Amino acid sequence: MSEDADVIVVGAGLAGLVATYELTRAGRRVVVVDQENEANLGGQAFWSLGGLFLVDSPEQRRMGVKDSAELALSDWLGSAGFDREREDHWPRKWAEAYVAFAAGEKRDYLHGLGLRVMPTVGWAERGAGTAAGHGNSVPRFHLTWGTGPEVVRVFREPVLAAAARGLVTFRHRHRVDGLIVENGAAVGVRGTVLAPSDEARGVASGREAAGEFELRAQAVVVTSGGIGGNQELVRKNWPADRLGAAPRSMITGVPAYVDGRMLEITEDAGGSIVNRDRMWHYTEGIKNWDPVWPDHAIRIIPGPSSLWLDATGRRLPVPLFPGHDTLATLRHIVATGHDYSWFVLTRDIVEKEFALSGSEQNPDITGKDLKLVLSRARKGAPGPVQAFLDKGEDFVVRRTLAELVDGMNAIAPGPKLELAQVEREILARDREVDNPYSKDFQLMSVANARAYWPDKLTRVARPHRLLDPAHGPLIAVRLHLLTRKTLGGLETTLNSQVVRPDGEPFDGLYAAGEVAGFGGGGVHGYNALEGTFLGGCIFSGRAAGRAIARRLG
Repeated sequence: MSEDADVIVVGAGLAGLVATYELTRAGRRVVVVDQENEANLGGQAFWSLGGLFLVDSPEQRRMGVKDSAELALSDWLGSAGFDREREDHWPRKWAEAYVAFAAGEKRDYLHGLGLRVMPTVGWAERGAGTAAGHGNSVPRFHLTWGTGPEVVRVFREPVLAAAARGLVTFRHRHRVDGLIVENGAAVGVRGTVLAPSDEARGVASGREAAGEFELRAQAVVVTSGGIGGNQELVRKNWPADRLGAAPRSMITGVPAYVDGRMLEITEDAGGSIVNRDRMWHYTEGIKNWDPVWPDHAIRIIPGPSSLWLDATGRRLPVPLFPGHDTLATLRHIVATGHDYSWFVLTRDIVEKEFALSGSEQNPDITGKDLKLVLSRARKGAPGPVQAFLDKGEDFVVRRTLAELVDGMNAIAPGPKLELAQVEREILARDREVDNPYSKDFQLMSVANARAYWPDKLTRVARPHRLLDPAHGPLIAVRLHLLTRKTLGGLETTLNSQVVRPDGEPFDGLYAAGEVAGFGGGGVHGYNALEGTFLGGCIFSGRAAGRAIARRLG
C-alpha cells in the first residue's frame, strides 16, 4: 500500500507541532492526526503560563543571578532522585542533554522563531531546604511575553505555512485506536473518524463515531500528551507507597482530552512504558468560577508569605511553605486524611503575591499589553485575582479572625475549624515579625526571597502581622488537589525513538512531549523544577523531527 506521507504525527499539541516544524524544514511530508477539532491546535500548551527553564540567560545576569550549567544540573539531579537502574537509564541521559540545551542554544533557538521573554526572572519551586536536594538554587523561570499561546504560535505559523505549500495535512477528529506494525516496524496508524465538533478550545467534545481510517508512512511520532485529564488512570498509577492513598477528591488542571489513551495503545504495539508511577500534581488548586472543561482547576502560583494550614487548622511543617516543595506538600496533605488545605493571608499579601496559572488568567501578558502589565504595580489585586475574590467559591474575605473562621467553616468539606487553634498558629507567626530576624523558617524564606530585588519589588510582600487591620481584610483560600502532569511515559532514546521492553529501539516509532515523560520516559525523575514542561515538549519534539529527517535522508 502506498504511503500517505513520509511521517505521521499523532497529536497536534506543542511537541507535535515542533516535530512537524523540524520535519517540514527538511522537506518531509507530514500528516498530523488529532482527536480534537482545529480549534485545539497547540493542545494544552495554549493554556499554560508559558514558563521556560533557562540557565545563565541574559535576563538572569541582568537580575544579578549567578547561574551555570553545573549548578542547574546539580539542582536537576538532586530533584530527580534517579534510583532505577533500567527505567532511569534514558531519563538520566535526557536530563544531562536538556540542561545543556537550556544553558546553551535553547534561548537562541526560540528567539530565532520570534519568541521573547519577560525581563524579570521568577523563582519557582524553591526547594526542600538543602543545597544538594530538591529545588531551584536560583531564579530560572522565564515567562514568555505572550504566555502559552505565543509559545504555540511560533511553531504553529511555520507549520501552517508548510501546510499551504502542501507539506502538512491535518486530520482533525481522527482518533488513533492502534498502530500498524509490520516486520517489527511502525508503518502507520488506524482508528476512528469522530463526528464533527464545533466546540471551543478546551471544551470536552463528543466521541460519536462517523467512520474509520488508516494511514501509512515511513515513521510515526506519538505526541499525544499525558494522563492528567483522566482521573481513573491517575488513580490507577498513583504511587501510594510514596504519596499515600489516592485522594478521594481532585479537580482537573488540564482539558478532558488529556486522556492517556496512546500510552496503552503504544504499549500494546510493543513499546516500553517506564516510571508510570511518577506524576506531578499541585496542592494550590481552586475551582474556576468560569470553567472551560469539567472540574476545571486553576492553580494559585503563590509568593512565600501565606500561612498554610491543614484541614484541622494546624500549620504545615517545615519546609512546606508556598512555592517550595510541591510533592512533599502533597504527601503531607494526603497523610492528614483530607483532600484540601487552607491559605490564610491579608489583602496586602494577595495583591502582591497571588498569581494564577494559565494564559487566560493573565490577559495582560498573554495579550502583550504593556500598559496593562504596568498596572500591576498599582495598589489593588490584578483583575483575574479580584474576580476570584469576588466570585470564587473557595475564597473567604472577612474583617476579623472570628468572622474568617466562621466563613471557612461554612465551606469546609471536612472538620470544623476551632477559632482558638487557628488563632494560636497566627499569633505564633505574628510574634516573629517584630524583628528583622527570626527563628521561623518561613519568615527566613520570605527574607531570602526579598533579597532578590525583583521579588522584593513585584512578588513578595513586606512582612507584617496577619492580624494587623492596616493590612486587611483577612483572606482564607480553600485549596484543592489538582491533577496536572505525567512524569513517566514511553521510554525513548536521545533521538526520541521508542524503546521496546528488551531495550532495543522500535523501528519507525518515535515519541515526544508528555507521553514520553518529556524525554526518555521521565526526564524529571520524581520532581520537577518548573518551567520545564514546555521546554521538554520543545526539546523532545525537536529531537524526534531532526532524527527522522536524518534517517529518511
